[in-house]
Amino acid sequence: MKVILLDDDRIALDYLEQQLQQIPGIEIAGKFTDPAAVRKEIINQPVDLVFLDTQLPDVDGIQLAEEILQIKPDLKIVFVTGYEAYAVKAFELNALDYLLKPVKSERLMNTLQRIDWSQTAFDLDRLAQQNQSLQIKMLGHFQMILDEKQLPPLRWRTTRAQELFLYMLQCRGQFIRKSTLIELLWPEYEPNRAFSLLYTVIYHIRKTLEQYEEYFSLTNSVDGYILNLNNVLVDVEEWENFILSSPPVTNKTIGEYIGMMKLFKDDYLKEYDYWWAESERQRLKMLWLRTSFRMAEWYMSSHQQSKAVEKYLEICHQHPIAEEAHFALMKIFAANKNSLAVHRQYRLLVAILLEEFNEQPSTYITDWYDDWKQEHEE
Repeated sequence: MKVILLDDDRIALDYLEQQLQQIPGIEIAGKFTDPAAVRKEIINQPVDLVFLDTQLPDVDGIQLAEEILQIKPDLKIVFVTGYEAYAVKAFELNALDYLLKPVKSERLMNTLQRIDWSQTAFDLDRLAQQNQSLQIKMLGHFQMILDEKQLPPLRWRTTRAQELFLYMLQCRGQFIRKSTLIELLWPEYEPNRAFSLLYTVIYHIRKTLEQYEEYFSLTNSVDGYILNLNNVLVDVEEWENFILSSPPVTNKTIGEYIGMMKLFKDDYLKEYDYWWAESERQRLKMLWLRTSFRMAEWYMSSHQQSKAVEKYLEICHQHPIAEEAHFALMKIFAANKNSLAVHRQYRLLVAILLEEFNEQPSTYITDWYDDWKQEHEE
């Protein structure tokens, strides 16, 4: 394994070199105190691993790592720092391999052992070459599926890295400004610290996605980032494209509607309570609600009343405050002379609205119910 060392502290640099020379399989390809010289060396020489000081004169070590990865995206980087308080704070939030000065041999060995040079259980390169699509499930629990097999969960060492990846996945194909990401994740930090943390998280995301490089491309510019997907099927995108195309509900298309609505098994990114996901969650729920009403109304117009009742009941279960669904059921029950069911449905709606909003049902519903009740009590 060819290794490069960068540290402005010559004593620390020599000490780390001595430690590494005792480890079989490690070849010191160069040691530097000048960041510019490291860039040149990485361009011209094959290098596997860089030990990089986080505190360098005139340059932030984490930002330098980001720049280096633009040259060699497969390069592995281990951060070295003499500031324990900084390391603990930064790396607890955005965990990467790091070493505290003075470097201890046992800690160094643990770091090297954590660098995984093996492939995943699935031969991702082979599957990518066979043009196998990667499937991503965002409705319900987040999953990735390849060759009809569920892949192991992505290993995030911090919640910040996981959240940023999922946010970028939600904004896939769109340019996201760095300032937007900082406001999203670190609004309380001063700018230099926030940018440093952002570069750290981006670095970790790149490393986590390395094994899926055929499917994910995270590119950056001076101002921001774009996460592009290649040969990836995202369930929520497939579902929304069908819904927004708005084919009429007919005998020919109802099967497609049923199949697509089954994709919406649960809420968008159900297991995460990110505030930015909630607005998307609600938007998708409204699309589901609108489509469910269209299907229920078509069932009624096609004289498939039992299926309409099933759909309205499903709406009431998923969206208890959807008054129109309760009202539709009340009218169906009334038409079938099921007075008990009418009363039960109305009382259920009243109880739900009182509990949620301390309000009564809309006037048109209470008026209809009062008229119906008066007519059937006479």
